[in-house]
Amino acid sequence: MLIEKIKLAQEGDQHAFRYLLEFFWNDVYGFMLQRTQNENEAEDLTIRCFGKAFEKIFTYSEVYGFKTWLTTIAKNLHIDQIRKKTNSNITTESSQEVAQKIADSAPDPEDDLIRKQRLETLLNTIKNLKSRYREVIQLKYLQELSIKQMAEKLNSSESTVKVKLMRARKLLAEILATQHD
Repeated sequence: MLIEKIKLAQEGDQHAFRYLLEFFWNDVYGFMLQRTQNENEAEDLTIRCFGKAFEKIFTYSEVYGFKTWLTTIAKNLHIDQIRKKTNSNITTESSQEVAQKIADSAPDPEDDLIRKQRLETLLNTIKNLKSRYREVIQLKYLQELSIKQMAEKLNSSESTVKVKLMRARKLLAEILATQHD
């Protein structure tokens, strides 16, 4: 049955995607929680893992177990995140004195204006999303609710919320990328 669901998902069947998400969510989330030791980070990486897996599901080969394939994607996403944090920390450490001077000084009006414009662009972009996507973005990132809390508030299953959030993030990223080109 699992192989059948994977094949259906490879053909674009949304019900098969949802089945696989529900079936493997706890495995991937548990793996990420063990690695990150942070529930929000693990949840975010798990969502990204399933997004990437469903985007690339046509590359899956039955030679490997599906759980192994998902875990490999999750591990690589976590490694990428660690690299980004490490690079960010290196930059931060080397410029700590400069950062302190900036923090001590009054905010530059131009920087403040740019920050406000970026925030306004982001909020306007969120407002223009379809209501089902706008709602999950607002609940997750503005109200900082967990998937479980979001599901309760939306009277939905957790897997439905996860899929909506994954799609909303992807759509938002695509819109913002085209605005900056």
